[in-house]
Amino acid sequence: MVAYIIRRLLLLPVILFGVTFLIYCMFSLLSPEERLATYVNNPNILKSTQASQRLIKKFHLDDPFPLGYIRWADKIIRFNLGWSKAANQPVWDAICQRFPATLELVMYSIIPVILVGIWLGVISAVHHNDIVDQSIRVIAIVGWSLPTFIFGLFVLFVFYGILGWLPPGRLSTWAQDIVYTGTKFHNYTHLVTIDALLNGNIPIFLDALRHLVAPIITLSYISWAFLLRITRSSMLDTLRKDYIRTARSKGVDEHTVVHKHAEKNALIPVVTIAGMMIVGMLGGVVITETVFTYPGVGFWAATAAQQLDYGSVLGFALLFASIMVIGNLIVDVSYALIDPRVRLE
Repeated sequence: MVAYIIRRLLLLPVILFGVTFLIYCMFSLLSPEERLATYVNNPNILKSTQASQRLIKKFHLDDPFPLGYIRWADKIIRFNLGWSKAANQPVWDAICQRFPATLELVMYSIIPVILVGIWLGVISAVHHNDIVDQSIRVIAIVGWSLPTFIFGLFVLFVFYGILGWLPPGRLSTWAQDIVYTGTKFHNYTHLVTIDALLNGNIPIFLDALRHLVAPIITLSYISWAFLLRITRSSMLDTLRKDYIRTARSKGVDEHTVVHKHAEKNALIPVVTIAGMMIVGMLGGVVITETVFTYPGVGFWAATAAQQLDYGSVLGFALLFASIMVIGNLIVDVSYALIDPRVRLE
């Protein structure tokens, strides 16, 4: 097991190099003047040809490709990702300020995604081709087929537009005044619901939770519909195995056969899918956050793309790529812990 983890850790720098190299290849397609906009926040300087050329030399934006990549990678290591026009602050500061909101949304969405998706997948497989299976499959197909923005707008229209229950955003105006400008509220983790509990402020907690429900419903339904289908397929394949038929022939009760013998083995491939799904959600749920104007990294990245803010878009790409690489490593290790055959290969 240790050797397996070491091999994966040794591959990590190679993969990160490949990812950053590809991102720099896209970055280098921009002209030096366009790349300069990622480091300078004064439009008057960008309009001046003489000043622009001087800054291009200063930031080495006209260097040959190999040297340019080395200098750019050095800036990345120092967390100098340039300037974000969309946030009017350095890109790294914008990421640090908005990532806790995305983390909080994903953290609450994981619970229904994993529990509901796997639970319904197992039930659907056990009741193969009967009315329960058909009903669950219809729900899953609808969820998987619906575009995220369509379902999100539907949730927003029903629960906020008609019922007025679940407003967009992260907090109400009165709660924002307390959380962001008040002196009595301490931001320990920058996860509003957790900080509200740590501060003993139940009204803030309930308000933050009320704003989270609608994006959680949207994010969870689309995700668990896919996980349900994967779980059902894996469970059906496992229930056809010889050792399951042997257990049934010996008179083992169906509950034990399903939950002790079949479910444990069927969930091995599901772990990989669920892990990568969570990692993908952490990278920034762009569409969901945009629909509900939820101030996370996804909403910030969408705003930056609309404004042709190259620095912010590249910063988001680097963040998402890093999360995917590190998350993939964690999933690989988790997969090896569950299935000994993986680490023995």
